[in-house]
Amino acid sequence: MAVTIRLMRIGKKGNPSYRIVVIDKKKKRSGAYLEKIGFYNPLVNPPILEVDKEKLEFWLQRGATISEGIRKLKLQRRKSASNSKRV
Repeated sequence: MAVTIRLMRIGKKGNPSYRIVVIDKKKKRSGAYLEKIGFYNPLVNPPILEVDKEKLEFWLQRGATISEGIRKLKLQRRKSASNSKRV
């Protein structure tokens, strides 16, 4: 079974928040997932991104792939962290 780590949208219309989940690649975005490993809330300033690193490493060792959305979030977080250090 091929699994991927991706965002699962939750929340009301116009008020999105996301769960970071491990899910079978063939499932829909909001389908049943294997495990919840984090949370992302883009509406607060600064956005909240919480990930259980142990669970993430566990699934990556098992061959899970990371979705494009999660990759972009990781890049944003690194850029914002490096910009805050420069100031």
